[in-house]
Amino acid sequence: MGLIDLVCPFLIPVKGVAWLGEKVKDMAESEMMDKSKIQEELMEIQMKYEMGEMEEEVFQKKEAELLDRLETIRQYEEEKNKQGK
Repeated sequence: MGLIDLVCPFLIPVKGVAWLGEKVKDMAESEMMDKSKIQEELMEIQMKYEMGEMEEEVFQKKEAELLDRLETIRQYEEEKNKQGK
């Protein structure tokens, strides 16, 4: 507990909410940027397409969306690395 917490105890709940919000943001970012999950989805739709469970048009649309997401993640990571240097 810091000096500010002793002087202004009403700020403690605000700090807790801010901390919780940061954790939720981190978790959401982590899930959105999970390449392995997207790669699994790519393999899954490929398998469904090859087994005849998915039409070619649907496959191509989903594949393009997933590849776009992977590209977005790559660009984000590249930007993040540039800012870190």
